[in-house]
Amino acid sequence: MPVLPTSNPTLADVAKRLDPDGKIAMIVEILNETNEILLDMPWIEGNLPTGHRTTIRTGLPEPTWRKLYEGVQPSKSTTAQVTDNCGMLEAYAETDKALADLNGNTAQFRFSEERAHIEGMSQEVAKTIFYGNEGTLPASFTGLAPRFNERNITIAASGENILDGGGLGSDNTSVWLVVWGQHSVHGIYPKGQKAGLHHKDMGEVTIENADGNGGRMQAYRSHYRWDCGLTVRDWRYVVRIANISVGALTKDASSGADLVDLMTDAMHRVPSLNAGRAAFYANRTIISFLDRQMKNAKNVNLTVEQLGGRRTLLFGGIPVRRCDQLLNTEAVVPHS
Repeated sequence: MPVLPTSNPTLADVAKRLDPDGKIAMIVEILNETNEILLDMPWIEGNLPTGHRTTIRTGLPEPTWRKLYEGVQPSKSTTAQVTDNCGMLEAYAETDKALADLNGNTAQFRFSEERAHIEGMSQEVAKTIFYGNEGTLPASFTGLAPRFNERNITIAASGENILDGGGLGSDNTSVWLVVWGQHSVHGIYPKGQKAGLHHKDMGEVTIENADGNGGRMQAYRSHYRWDCGLTVRDWRYVVRIANISVGALTKDASSGADLVDLMTDAMHRVPSLNAGRAAFYANRTIISFLDRQMKNAKNVNLTVEQLGGRRTLLFGGIPVRRCDQLLNTEAVVPHS
């Protein structure tokens, strides 16, 4: 499988470099358990305090067929700059001191209680990677769906990489193929900051009005913060299979979306699967039907292997990651 160079680290790679005592590494392991997109997504430090500005080539120089004694006109490429912003996601966790101390291992008890906060932040980041829209929630960052939401290529060139699953109602979902890399698609974090979820133990604090009647309580407080964003430097390395009607799916693809055919088409839409770390992303409903459609077709493209110690489903050699934040209630992506 294609492997990204070490200059493009995932959160797990960053954790190994930043925190030798293992605390952050433990958090990253939990994030990977509940948010499989983080297994593949590289994170690169932005060049702005609040995000990243990317120069994208929009046109190539035009060469000239020349005859003897004829001239050649000089030409140049054209470029455009795109700025992607980072969002700032935060949460506080507070645990009654008396309850935590009863356990005999205060730190372990607190962490077990705070896993819910980590899970909540993980799910929110995963959802935003796909559906985030600064137009409706300015404090967040813009995800993939708003960038790949127009199939008419005269309006948006990225429409070339939006495949139609045929759904017309409101029970649609999408399958995504992303080739992660420094020059294609990657996560970003603000200049001068650290990547990933940051945890700060605020220690023992007094909670005012803990019972709603003016009472006080001693508690342990933790602060969680995750500054992150997304850059799509080259849209050709993202393919969205949209308009997959969940209700119309069948196990033999006799009606509804033919997932095998659509995912095969998606693989041939990107310039090169070797340009980075390629992966498909789908929710559990899609993966279940994909498995059954493959078995009914008696096709060997779907296999299960151990990658990095994890049981991984592969389609045509590309990992298929489960992302339950992908909705079954997407609106139709139109062809304007």
